[in-house]
Amino acid sequence: MPELLPLVQKIAVWALPVLFAITLHEVAHGYVARQLGDNTAAAQGRLSLNPIKHIDPIGTLLVPALLLLLGGFLFGWAKAVPVDYRNLKNPKRDMAIVAVTGPAVNLLMAMGWALLLKMALGQDVSAGLWLGVAQMSIAGISINLVLMVLNLLPMPPLDGGRVAVGLLPMKPAIALAKLEPYGLVILIVLMATGILGKILGPLVGISQTLILGLFGIQA
Repeated sequence: MPELLPLVQKIAVWALPVLFAITLHEVAHGYVARQLGDNTAAAQGRLSLNPIKHIDPIGTLLVPALLLLLGGFLFGWAKAVPVDYRNLKNPKRDMAIVAVTGPAVNLLMAMGWALLLKMALGQDVSAGLWLGVAQMSIAGISINLVLMVLNLLPMPPLDGGRVAVGLLPMKPAIALAKLEPYGLVILIVLMATGILGKILGPLVGISQTLILGLFGIQA
């Protein structure tokens, strides 16, 4: 994919993958929560595949647009699907299961986009429809792997933090859970200082190499 696409073309290429990535990530949380006993997300209409119901003006629109404009890795977030742990059959364990579902769905979507890229590369991608499909597939692989790796970091309110809370013994789990109100601030500081990029970059790169290799695509 050309490195210097006009901004409008970048938005056209990235918009659908970003919306799919964040929407299905959140719906997966709500669907699994319902299966485990909590119907909160379903009652609030948040199991819908309509992305409008999940858009966060800052995390879904502003932040990705700025990152596209400024360059660097792209990520964003949607409105979190509500989960009431009190309704879960085994709250500590089930919250971890609900949390890990989002990154798992992003992994599956990255693989789906890789399959589509494989199909596109079997066609003439020098121009036209298949070039657009290939560019969008590359964007889909990238955004889903970034979301997967980012959300698996063991820091609340990220999914990895909630998985860690579910797996740790009670005392350290409570201590880690107390970091949740500060998690977003910590994340912004890590991003602003470049530390987040240094953490995510190699992990996303390895994940992408493995997925492309799985489908016989040369990086």
